[in-house]
Amino acid sequence: MSYYVIYDGNCNLCVTLVQILETLDRGQMFHYSPMQDLETLSQFGITAEDCEMGMILIDANAPEKRWQGSDAAEEIGRLLPAGNGFVAAYRALPGVKWVGDRIYEQVRDNRYTIFGKRETTYQSGYPIGCRGLGTGD
Repeated sequence: MSYYVIYDGNCNLCVTLVQILETLDRGQMFHYSPMQDLETLSQFGITAEDCEMGMILIDANAPEKRWQGSDAAEEIGRLLPAGNGFVAAYRALPGVKWVGDRIYEQVRDNRYTIFGKRETTYQSGYPIGCRGLGTGD
């Protein structure tokens, strides 16, 4: 299974988290594109306005299957080794998901103020390739 992660390539926090995920996964399951890559976004029918709601995770084998914001972060966590148990426990605790969603929204909406903005857009070493769109590559 392969997934595409659309992230804010200008956000220091977002880039740091993508770099951690790159180190853990080494391009085996996840490929990445910054939200600033409008050409890649258009291939998925994603607008810049769509990106305002946070990161996007796309199932490469079924591109219509998508998660956004805190749901995308949870799904990425669930897909990582041993992550499913942690995410299941998080989702099962009453009120915790709601609080997590609100925290995600606050960080999303204030990320440049809290974590700073990069001078240049980060380009992953494991990019979404045009050739691989919709094929799971």
